[in-house]
Amino acid sequence: MRYDLVIFDNDGVLVDSEPISNRLLAAYLTELGHPTSYEDSIRDYMGSAMHRIHDLVLERTGERLPEDFDDVFHARVFAAFERELKAVGGVEDVLEKLVEDGVAYCVASSGSHERIRVGHRTTGLERFFDDGRVFSSQDVGRGKPAPDLFLYAAERMGVAPERCVVVEDSPLGVQAAVAAGMDVCGFTAMTPADRLAGATQLFSDMRELGDLLV
Repeated sequence: MRYDLVIFDNDGVLVDSEPISNRLLAAYLTELGHPTSYEDSIRDYMGSAMHRIHDLVLERTGERLPEDFDDVFHARVFAAFERELKAVGGVEDVLEKLVEDGVAYCVASSGSHERIRVGHRTTGLERFFDDGRVFSSQDVGRGKPAPDLFLYAAERMGVAPERCVVVEDSPLGVQAAVAAGMDVCGFTAMTPADRLAGATQLFSDMRELGDLLV
């Protein structure tokens, strides 16, 4: 294996949550008087920590989102996860191969610890991720595109950044990984390849990932 640590983004990489969460985010922002289409949400917010949504709305409109925005949004998302969420096709095979080969891996997500856990429990991926393998933007001061989260995950896992590879599907995540000095496998299942142009390698099917890591 070319790398000592594989760092997975969560939403859109491990769990197929982006269609669900962006549909609900667009609807909620529109409901609050900030007209947003699903495509707008994917373009502007995919891969973002919650604080970035607040910052962009304030910057664009001069209005602050309600204090309970995060709680209401997460309640809607978690309810939809329970009904609809699936693991990304092929990712369980990738994780099982990493376990079999003894390669270290973890998840580093812009989402909260609660969101990560709900998604993993719903999809059955929790068996791959004990607490020591789960890192959230809640753990650091700045979310993606800052490199802090990926550097923190590598430090906690005891691996130098240059020995890490990040699996990402968002432009913000690719920017963060590059800034951290890590290689990036850009997953283009939902994101046009040109928006992940900074990635070391690109792939469109999770079943291709194993061959990119060796």
